[in-house]
Amino acid sequence: ELLSRGAPAEEYERPVLLARADGAGGEELAALERGKLLALRVRAELEGRRRREAELSALFETANDLAGLRDLDAVLHAIVQRARSLLGTEVAYLTLTDRKAGDTYMRVTEGSVSARFQQLRLGMGEGLGGLVTQTAMPYVTDNYFEDARFLHTRTIDAGVQEEGLVAILGVPLVLGTEVIGVLFAADRRARVFERGQIALLGSFAAHAAVAIDTANLLAETRAAFAELEAAKESIERSSEVHDRLTELVLHGGGVHEVASALSQVLNGRVEFLEAGDAPAGAAAQSRADGRAV
Repeated sequence: ELLSRGAPAEEYERPVLLARADGAGGEELAALERGKLLALRVRAELEGRRRREAELSALFETANDLAGLRDLDAVLHAIVQRARSLLGTEVAYLTLTDRKAGDTYMRVTEGSVSARFQQLRLGMGEGLGGLVTQTAMPYVTDNYFEDARFLHTRTIDAGVQEEGLVAILGVPLVLGTEVIGVLFAADRRARVFERGQIALLGSFAAHAAVAIDTANLLAETRAAFAELEAAKESIERSSEVHDRLTELVLHGGGVHEVASALSQVLNGRVEFLEAGDAPAGAAAQSRADGRAV
């Protein structure tokens, strides 16, 4: 009956207490105690299942939300917002790997109040995040400043201290064998992240890495398409100019007609000069500002 109505844990003690008050024997009390412990285990199992179902449902919804986004900034902000919501933390943030510099840098934060923290860069192996990037493994600390498992630096510690963070969980964003960044969830108080929560954020990070890669590919595709369009327009314009000038020459057009046509096409002033009459000042200026004369 207690299980069916979802009674709080303390109510499971009442049958034992009532039986003891009524003078029940040792065997009866022992049986009631065993029943209480069994019921509490079942209750804990049911609560765990409900929590996992809720977490999986939230993860599924989050993955669907990310799949519908195409802009990289929108994807990154959605990732940290959802990470903060999934784990119920005060702060969430995301760093990305800088291949050229050989380090990682803060890209997006949610719930952060410190400008210094928001501008942090972490070398490989530095801080909890640098260790996650270097090892491609999740790391968690319930008290950052008392944890000696990772390398503390003055710059990183100052940023973390100004933000007031204490408990931090970081999981890698992995594409293939490459760590492209780290996703964090953090609190400003001591907190123990459970294994289920670590696994949940890790699963979310896997979806997030794919969403980031998709957004990057779409941005690269759009940029390449824009370049192709520009090249196509340039080729078409050159072809039109060639055809127009050829027609002028074939129909007996002189220097002035050609200059006029070029002026219209180039949207500028066109002059024909005799050899040796080139304007020295204009030529020097063209070399300085990169314009043609």
